[in-house]
Amino acid sequence: QVQLVESGGGLVQPGGSLRLSCSASSYIYTMGWYRQAPGQQRELVAQITGGGTSNYADSAKGRFTISRDNAKNTAYLQMNSLRPEDTAVYYCNARNLLMRSGIDGYWGQGTQVTVSS
Repeated sequence: QVQLVESGGGLVQPGGSLRLSCSASSYIYTMGWYRQAPGQQRELVAQITGGGTSNYADSAKGRFTISRDNAKNTAYLQMNSLRPEDTAVYYCNARNLLMRSGIDGYWGQGTQVTVSS
């Protein structure tokens, strides 16, 4: 059983920045964030493997950067140039090989990101 603890959400003005953190209780191969906005489908924002391979949603490319510290079992999501449409609950997700993206694996408790003037 892997437990995830995430932090870093909050209220920020458009154009501002936030940094999310997700710490796992043990090493896990893939870590990333999904987000869920009211009236919207859950979507993958970014993910990164233990080898450093990352992927981003089109809406996040050029604005968000995901990284990880394998020694600390922690992933980070730097979010810059935030827009109101980024407002959502962000959920850290982690999974090993053979686990299904967005379906199973392990989930953080969620952190609210609100982008508003």
